[in-house]
Amino acid sequence: MDPGASSPEKQDKENLVGISRKHLGVCGWILLCLSFLLMIMTFPVSIWMCLKIIKEYERAVVFRLGRIQADKAKGPGLILILPCIDVFVKVDLRTFTCNIPPQEILTRDSVTTQVDGVVYYRIYSAVSAVANVNNVHQATFLLAQTTLRNILGTRTLSQILSGREEIAHSIQTLLDDATEVWGIQVARVEIKDVWIPVQLQRSMAAEAEATREARARVLAAEGELNASKSLKSASMVLAESPIALQLRYLQALTTVATEKNSTIVFPLPMNILEGIGGVHNNNHKKDPSRA
Repeated sequence: MDPGASSPEKQDKENLVGISRKHLGVCGWILLCLSFLLMIMTFPVSIWMCLKIIKEYERAVVFRLGRIQADKAKGPGLILILPCIDVFVKVDLRTFTCNIPPQEILTRDSVTTQVDGVVYYRIYSAVSAVANVNNVHQATFLLAQTTLRNILGTRTLSQILSGREEIAHSIQTLLDDATEVWGIQVARVEIKDVWIPVQLQRSMAAEAEATREARARVLAAEGELNASKSLKSASMVLAESPIALQLRYLQALTTVATEKNSTIVFPLPMNILEGIGGVHNNNHKKDPSRA
């Protein structure tokens, strides 16, 4: 293979861009000269028709006898359009927004849902946008819909709900690669809303409620375990000092007295209860026949 020869892919890409590197030919030069002559003969009236103003955010793709004039679009500022042989197309280079309508999608786990989004893109090559596609905005819109359905069809519902940023980045990468030959640069892709069926919403809510209840029961059980350990430690401390038990008893009485209620408390020393219990036990030991 000749190393100087270009590959078929490169030739197809050059042809796709639509830049004709051939010369105008004899007839083309004759028409060009006649156009200049006509502009000079009708001067200064023709100057108002031949001079065009291109805004800062616009570019002009000039066709001369049906062929694109240069590899790069003209503008901004004043450009000269020859009468009868030149035709130009204005291209806006500002960022466009493409609202993707809700797409009904069957996820990988067989759940039907609807997802919509928005795509931000701009034209970086006016020549490619004019020469390589009929309607660049409509083509980008349809491609964005198809890419959104294809990407979300390979994900589960939980992945769609939790991985929106990752999905948006994947869609942006695919769109940017596909629209490169159209002179389009995809700046950002966002997933706006995900519609879930009502029955599935109820099921997910019931599942979340059951999970929260189970977690609450676990926390309550752990709290009771910690409380029992604390009570055990407190009982051991009170058992070592009977006076501390009396003080705790008086503190409880003080707490009850501060509340405005009708509770009546009769303090009864613990020694009396212990004495009564001891007498009762002794009586049972002396008279076993009564038991």
